[in-house]
Amino acid sequence: MERTQFFSQTAGRTIDVPRHASARFGIGDVVRHRMFDFRGVIFDIDPVFANSEEWYQSIPEHIRPDREQPYYHLLAENDESSYVAYVSQQNLLPDADGGPVEHPNVEELFESFDNGGYKMRRSLTH
Repeated sequence: MERTQFFSQTAGRTIDVPRHASARFGIGDVVRHRMFDFRGVIFDIDPVFANSEEWYQSIPEHIRPDREQPYYHLLAENDESSYVAYVSQQNLLPDADGGPVEHPNVEELFESFDNGGYKMRRSLTH
């Protein structure tokens, strides 16, 4: 399999990735965590795990996801708070509620909510 590399600021190292990784979700999609009670809107995607080794090792081994899959950055929320989450593809499901996310930073990144998803602000796209 052909591979490429990119430098991850978060991980502080170069990450080796397959040239053709396929993400199940896209930027602006509203998703829900498979095991934990939170939902969020995707604002960035890493083709494979690209966070710190300490972060990865902090996940209990019996539920630790594989590194070789897309990981998503979410503006996340639960009943108590809003925060940023980093979640593996295997742990995300489409959000059945279909409503907007109430995270306080949504308006900084997205223009509007329509048909169950968000459109990224034009000024932030390439």
